[in-house]
Amino acid sequence: MRELRGLDELTGVDEPAWPLLEEELRAAKVPVEVLDADPGRAAATLLQTQVTVRSYLGAFLFRTGGLLVDDGWLRVYGSPAAHNDRRLPGLARVNGYPAEPDAAWRPAGALVVAHDVLGGTFAVQGGTEEETGLPGRPGEIVYFAPDSLRWDAVGAGYGAWLSWLLDGGTEEFYEGLRWPGWRDEVPGLTGGEGLSLYPPLWSAEAHQDLAATSRAVVPLGELLGFARDTSLQLDGADPGFLGDV
Repeated sequence: MRELRGLDELTGVDEPAWPLLEEELRAAKVPVEVLDADPGRAAATLLQTQVTVRSYLGAFLFRTGGLLVDDGWLRVYGSPAAHNDRRLPGLARVNGYPAEPDAAWRPAGALVVAHDVLGGTFAVQGGTEEETGLPGRPGEIVYFAPDSLRWDAVGAGYGAWLSWLLDGGTEEFYEGLRWPGWRDEVPGLTGGEGLSLYPPLWSAEAHQDLAATSRAVVPLGELLGFARDTSLQLDGADPGFLGDV
């Protein structure tokens, strides 16, 4: 069994990533809201995740309580926030971390790092495709798309993916999945809510006229469960763990 590295080993590194990441957050080309981390819970999250603050993932977990991108369209999970009016869960809760750091614990295939309001899920591939059933290389970001009900490899690790988001990558990524006026509907949602569309995103009707779909605010967990059940019914494919919100 591996031994967990201590907090000093994870944080006492040369060239920590936070100064660079903090500058990118300040210069973001999309609206972002950075939530403050609770120091004690941030330390516990970092201990279980076992990444150093030299990485963007480690720095983000240790220094933030999460990030709301594009007025909350995308929620990137950090440590539990110190002041959490948007009720954004922390990465530990989303991935079912144990109550105390446990060297034997592993994520369920991939580490879920973000959700969007449509139920799309970003995760870090936790092994090879043969081991997890997910595309991509170990450490690569993969995305479960609510319009195709399948996982796709994004082609970047966590740090490059986060930089891409802050540089405005969401505009191109979500082209065809946003309707006129979406920015008026999203900011009022909490971190535990999403938008359910009818006809659903995976249907031909929705793709033909996304603006004509009806939209309802639902618990994000319900949206993820519906996507998983639909994938099983339509394709017989189980997408696996999509996060616990």
